[in-house]
Amino acid sequence: MTTECTDCKGKGKFILEEKECPECKGSGKAKSVSLDRLSEKDLGTLLQGGMKCARCGGTGKLTVTELCKTCEGAGKFTTCGVCGKTISGDSKLCETCSKTPPVYKLGAECDLRELEEGKIYEGTVQGHANFGVFVDLNPQLRGLIRSGSIAVPPEIGEKLFVEVKGIASNGNIELIPKPLKEYTLTEVEKQLPRTKTTELQAHTGKLILLSGEVIQIKQTGGPTIFTVSDEQGTVQCAAFEKAGERAYPEIESETIVKVVGEPSMRNGAIQVEIRSMKQLRGKDANDIKEHIEKAIDQRASPHEIEFLVESEVLEKLRPAMKNAAKHIRKAIFKSRPIIIRHHADADGITSAIAIERAILPLIREVAGSDADRHFYRRSPSKAPFYELEDITKDLNFALEDQDRYGQKMPLIVLMDNGATGEDMPAMKQAAIYGIEILVIDHHHPDGTIDSMVLEHVNPAYAGGDFGITTGMMGTEIARMINPGVTEEIKHLPAVSAVGDRSDAPEAGRYKSLVSGKYGLEELKNMALAIDYEAFWQRFNDGRGLMNDILNLGSNVRHKKLVALLCEQANQAISDQLDASMPNVKTQTLPNGAVLNVIDVENFAHKFTFPPPGKTSGEIHDRLCAKHEGKPVVTLGYGPDFVVLRSRGVRMNIPQIVRELHAEIKGGGVNGGGHLVVGSIKFVGGMRKEVLAKLAEKIGAAGTG
Repeated sequence: MTTECTDCKGKGKFILEEKECPECKGSGKAKSVSLDRLSEKDLGTLLQGGMKCARCGGTGKLTVTELCKTCEGAGKFTTCGVCGKTISGDSKLCETCSKTPPVYKLGAECDLRELEEGKIYEGTVQGHANFGVFVDLNPQLRGLIRSGSIAVPPEIGEKLFVEVKGIASNGNIELIPKPLKEYTLTEVEKQLPRTKTTELQAHTGKLILLSGEVIQIKQTGGPTIFTVSDEQGTVQCAAFEKAGERAYPEIESETIVKVVGEPSMRNGAIQVEIRSMKQLRGKDANDIKEHIEKAIDQRASPHEIEFLVESEVLEKLRPAMKNAAKHIRKAIFKSRPIIIRHHADADGITSAIAIERAILPLIREVAGSDADRHFYRRSPSKAPFYELEDITKDLNFALEDQDRYGQKMPLIVLMDNGATGEDMPAMKQAAIYGIEILVIDHHHPDGTIDSMVLEHVNPAYAGGDFGITTGMMGTEIARMINPGVTEEIKHLPAVSAVGDRSDAPEAGRYKSLVSGKYGLEELKNMALAIDYEAFWQRFNDGRGLMNDILNLGSNVRHKKLVALLCEQANQAISDQLDASMPNVKTQTLPNGAVLNVIDVENFAHKFTFPPPGKTSGEIHDRLCAKHEGKPVVTLGYGPDFVVLRSRGVRMNIPQIVRELHAEIKGGGVNGGGHLVVGSIKFVGGMRKEVLAKLAEKIGAAGTG
């Protein structure tokens, strides 16, 4: 094969300089002419305007050139027909291959069109007959060595070299043995144009060439299934060695490969039956990977949308939200597994389900109808941060999937958790394994985790606060990912708003947006039902039940389920408050705030709904109603924790936590949350000191 020299662009030389012709002084015309020596043609030229300068050819310039040393002036390179080595000159073989006879090894995809009479091929003895020996040149081609051409029949399975003596019109191949001591072996591949995954259906039953990245390998009881992704989509490719035996064991996940095979319909989807598969390396691999990356980057661009409600904060957050949407879309198109980790309350669950409803159709479209089983998981977190228990589970699942299916490490999306230094230990573990993380959260950030994540979408970075719930941001990001889900999820921000008691202007706008379908009581009931069911779900995502609670399935079932769960939840809350309210201790702080304290360890039912945080919140709501117009703070404490709820007191809980940690030596204080709502942990032996110091700081805070 001949290719143009890239150094000289096929010219074989370089122009060093151009200078004025000394003969004609740049005019391009001859200075003097001997009329007696002119031909009739030259005389005509002279009469029409003059003769060209003989030295410069009429250009008036002389060009100084240098021979290209790379191609030795040829302007091109020739590839050795045997080994593929680049050679200069007109020879078709390099020096080495010209001295040893070439032997060709046919690829599994080759047929008679790649076979040439007179050439020597590597073959494998397949069987014996009275009239000769059958030799396989590849899985498709079999030839015959006649008995008269071979003295000692070779063993079945033995490799040998054979020359193609003739190819009959019916396809029969006659071979003669060619024992060689020295030879040059080269592989022959079928030359086919590259077919994209989106074009495969038009080529069913035909031999095609597909190149892309292996994103999953699954061993079945029969063939090995390789999922290959190119710049336009993915396709499953099946290779069979033996029942249950791994085909092409050298091919691993994230390998760039070239597949030759036949597309066919299987179970309603295209599948390629592999004839041959090889790993691409060097420039070939880099070119394919570059094409894929460029195309996916374009496809991953989020949709341009108008937000469902007016919001200055959301508008300021738009660039960060678009970036988060792009990362999620990119993970889908690259068939990277996605794990959504979310706080197990109404806000965290609605935000996560909004994203879930947007991405599941895309995941199935890209990787098949059952792809969500392999490429997606949603997991609730009991704490409002990414705990070590959470990352341990996520890593175990990811490493198991990588080992079983050759999958990539996942993209983890943290929703309604992940904004503070409490998340750092888990994030550092994730970083060791190359796991990328996105954070979408409205807890007050401290800036410590921002260098660890791809994007941190947080209203605090746009002049907002926790009143912009994660459910609001998650729903709008979901619409950027897949605007087609807008109608089914547009009530989720309102549910999150009532669940998180948001009094931001946006909360009222989202409630008004869906008021024609869902009244305030219905929204509150959905939020309560989610919290109640989440308590019993514990670490399960409860996809079906949560979808029914949020009316994403049967409307009849939705109404019955929400009514039942709210009845059970309200009864449980009533029973809890009957036991707890008489044991609340109340005092007025120096700043006029009413401080209410309840020991939820000893004066509340344990291991049932509502848990300590919810119990403290319900007590706080009743005491706020009792002390209408006054600033109120409620503390629900246990052996080593305290839950804070506040109204009308200008606290900064993350700041208070840092101060307590520094001031109480041996207290082991940590925690956080929103500015006026959160939780604090400490060592049990220092509970008295921590609570006293905390009450002191609350009493010194501003009110109003």
